[in-house]
Amino acid sequence: MSLGRLLRRASSKASDLLTLNSSGSSGSPSVLDGEIIYSKNNVCVHPLQVLQGLGEHHPGYLCLYMEKDELLGTTLILAWVPNSRIQRQDEEALRYITPESSPVRKAPSKRGRHAQGSGEPHQPSPVEQSSTSSLDTNLQFPENSGQLQNSKWDEQQKVFALEQICGVFRVDLGQMRSLRLFFSDEACTSGQLVVASRESQYKVFHFHHGGLDKLSEVFQQWKHCTETHLKDQVSNEKTCMQFSIRRPKLPSSETHPEENMYKKLDVSTWLNHLNESGQVEEEYKLRKAIFFGGIDVSIRGEVWPFLLRYYSHESTSEEREALRAQKRREYSEIQQKRLSMTPEEQREFWRHVQFTVDKDVVRTDRSNQFFRGEDNPNVESMRRILLNYAVYNPTIGYSQGMSDLVAPILAEVLDESDTFWCFVGLMQNTIFVSSPRDEDMEKQLLYLRELLRLTHLRFYQHLVSLGEDGLQMLFCHRWILLCFKREFPDAEALRMWEACWAHYQTDYFHLFICVAIVVIYGDDVIEQQLATDQMLLHFGNLAMHMNGELVLRKARSLLYQFRLLPRIPCSLHDLCKLCGTGMWDSGYIPAVECTGHHPESESCPYGGTVEAPSPKSASEGKKGPKTREVFSFRK
Repeated sequence: MSLGRLLRRASSKASDLLTLNSSGSSGSPSVLDGEIIYSKNNVCVHPLQVLQGLGEHHPGYLCLYMEKDELLGTTLILAWVPNSRIQRQDEEALRYITPESSPVRKAPSKRGRHAQGSGEPHQPSPVEQSSTSSLDTNLQFPENSGQLQNSKWDEQQKVFALEQICGVFRVDLGQMRSLRLFFSDEACTSGQLVVASRESQYKVFHFHHGGLDKLSEVFQQWKHCTETHLKDQVSNEKTCMQFSIRRPKLPSSETHPEENMYKKLDVSTWLNHLNESGQVEEEYKLRKAIFFGGIDVSIRGEVWPFLLRYYSHESTSEEREALRAQKRREYSEIQQKRLSMTPEEQREFWRHVQFTVDKDVVRTDRSNQFFRGEDNPNVESMRRILLNYAVYNPTIGYSQGMSDLVAPILAEVLDESDTFWCFVGLMQNTIFVSSPRDEDMEKQLLYLRELLRLTHLRFYQHLVSLGEDGLQMLFCHRWILLCFKREFPDAEALRMWEACWAHYQTDYFHLFICVAIVVIYGDDVIEQQLATDQMLLHFGNLAMHMNGELVLRKARSLLYQFRLLPRIPCSLHDLCKLCGTGMWDSGYIPAVECTGHHPESESCPYGGTVEAPSPKSASEGKKGPKTREVFSFRK
């Protein structure tokens, strides 16, 4: 169907024609071949980050129309045409959509090759980067793609790449593997449509200006979104659809009872927690408020040093100033030690540390205005912090990803020495950021597997069915190592950091966030029985398209439910023991039940007891206590 004809049909048909009955049964009007079902302008696609110099938004015209299909009877075609294409090439369409009185109609202005519509700034996501990875190779992008924004890459190559990535898109939805609608506002009008092919390639459409709710109605009435299989004569092969809608809400039964009781910590609330000497009073209440409400951006630079234990809550304002002066001298001494290395030491340091640091810092958070542009002094400051930390703590040194942790702290604290010591506190005192050793990650995964066994038994059983590879849970390694920074936009990721740093009722809140992601977005893994590599791709392509606030609410609910359990398996004994009692006289001490997995000890080191099996389980054989059923609670 030509572009002009497509636009004419869309403009002449009612966009609320939602009854899509291919059989033409009585009571529902049949739809003609080529019938426009839905249309919406200013639907965006977002190109690779390396092409942001040409604009972050590339809006276009999206429509759905029916087409006859020999196998499916009638199928639904999705077409998207960029506005730049309409404005530049299709004069027939331009004449049709432009009023007679418009000066554009009389004397069309020459539009740029990458003309774009208005819209809120939006960072491209790993979903879009993944879906266009094959184009990266064909276009022969420069090797260090993180620096492309600031390089003098040929403009024509950028435009060529842009038109391949953001060009006309047309696909038969009847042949797709899944459709996903992710609402980003509580009114459920805006968000993203993610189309996945059977080869697990993704295309993401952003509805910044509403309309996603109407599209949702269309899909919910399309029979291939509701039927599971094709007709019997075509065997049991699945149809196109694994269809789901993700809304930024949770039922009241799945939320923490104290949800919405705490506002974001602002200046006035923060000052109320300080006495005349500048000491923090009622620390527990402060941490609880941060856990539920977060911290206003304007005071992050002042509050974060407390959360990262650079400042103690008992310190006065004068003591903190004295500490800053002392730590500034210590930082200077560390830097001087680095600069005073012998030539041989410098060569060794360059091979093991500096080479990687220099490569990483120039491509870290470059979309953040604080680090944007060539010869940015803040990038050099981040570089010095990381190099000096490797000298300060040679055992850990530097590992890729540390720059992702330092950058947000520097952007909020705004002082190199203070940022360095905050980073030291982060590495020392935050459990989910530690030395990147195998045993550290395995400990995290052990806890996470046990939490999944309690909270989402079906997903845990799927992991078990995949064997050792499944139980390694490769899909969540990046979540833990980079603290969700690659999974959510900066504002939401930093909100999660603050919730974890608050150490409210657990030092392992990051694991509850991991479980929340799986509970909310992991159903496809079970329904489609995804293999390990497919599971990694599934969650990787959800990056930047998950609702951070929804995940946080679910994680808080999961923690609440966990702490209501009268008994916990000994494998999770340590999960809530380090965060302290707060203002209470007693700690959280549930009864401990032994899982029986202590190969180096005959008795449970945590004093756990093993319940006798029920008569039924005993008659089935000596299989031990059914702890999976005992501890499971509904999601």
